[in-house]
Amino acid sequence: MSLRFLTGGESHGRALIGLIEGIPAGLPLSPMDIDRELIRRQAGKGRGGRMKIEHDRAEILSGVRWGMTLGSPIALMIENRDWPNWKEAMSPFKEHEGSIGPLTRPRPGHADLAGALKYNVEDIRDILERSSARETAMRVGLGAVAKKFLSEFDIKTGGFVTGIGGVEGPNPGAEEAASERYLLSMAKKAEVSNTRCPDERAAKKMETLIERAAKEGTTLGGVFLTFIVGAPPGLGAHIQWDRRLSALLSSAVMSIQAVKGVELGSGFAMGRAMGRDVMDEIYYKGGRFFRKTNHAGGLEGGITNGMPVVLRAAMKPIPTQKRPLKTVDLRTKKAVSASYERSDVCAVPAASVIAEAMVALAVASAFLEKFGGDGIAETKRNHASYLECLKGF
Repeated sequence: MSLRFLTGGESHGRALIGLIEGIPAGLPLSPMDIDRELIRRQAGKGRGGRMKIEHDRAEILSGVRWGMTLGSPIALMIENRDWPNWKEAMSPFKEHEGSIGPLTRPRPGHADLAGALKYNVEDIRDILERSSARETAMRVGLGAVAKKFLSEFDIKTGGFVTGIGGVEGPNPGAEEAASERYLLSMAKKAEVSNTRCPDERAAKKMETLIERAAKEGTTLGGVFLTFIVGAPPGLGAHIQWDRRLSALLSSAVMSIQAVKGVELGSGFAMGRAMGRDVMDEIYYKGGRFFRKTNHAGGLEGGITNGMPVVLRAAMKPIPTQKRPLKTVDLRTKKAVSASYERSDVCAVPAASVIAEAMVALAVASAFLEKFGGDGIAETKRNHASYLECLKGF
């Protein structure tokens, strides 16, 4: 058994819908568990006007009774508060066709043109409404369910921003990436930062840079780190490409809008190093194997090795520019300026939160694949039995 999940809904539609299947029965779950994560996603320096409208809250439609999961699919809904302004523009009814003019000027770097060509549509609103990062609100909601499940096994997720634009923040080395205490401490500091950067001096420079970009009508990208601590060795498998947890985690993070690069552990730096310098030597003490470094990012052969799982991701600047770039009108084929849609200046802090959700979903799925269980008590017995076996290895 593993997790399956789907999201539905458009950026300016009535609501976002999410469905997650595979969570065992007996997990305590309330809307507050989900809403806390949704609030984290909405915060951060550089967010746009949409966040002043939306106050995301989750409604649990199915799969939970009296605060406990039933083992059946859990359905969530997040209403779009901007919907009243778009009732006819995004109406499902034929009689409202033409109530808003078509968008025919695709934005460079966005899904607009590629999607229009793929689906043979001239109005790129049919593409941008679903490709919008608004959809990630529901992914964070579903990720909150996965986080709640993992917390039952003392598995924690976290993350922080390591750079925005040309401003660099803390960038943990292999020794720091091996320390759960260090990673959790940095994530705690990030929670009180407008940029989710745990270094105050760097965070202030990032805020200044974001303000400058806003004045110049442009946007900023950056890099963030996401981690999992407490995951046991043995999640994922080496036997098929699509069971390697390294591949599943990379895919999960790469699926976030505007993310263009992912690395595990020391990642690309390992390609420039000697093997003797980047292999995490193995030690044994107190009945367990451990490493003093974590170049591998907690995964070897696509399998967790008991060290913290550490990923870094690069997010490109958001394509929507207040000072539009050059493009070609889909109808006239003439050179024009790209369309402008209300957008963020910098969404790197939000992307960090979204990545936590996606990583939690991937790890929870691998965890359930290994330990199974129709109810939480059964899953805990399976997990405890496995940990006991490890002690005698």
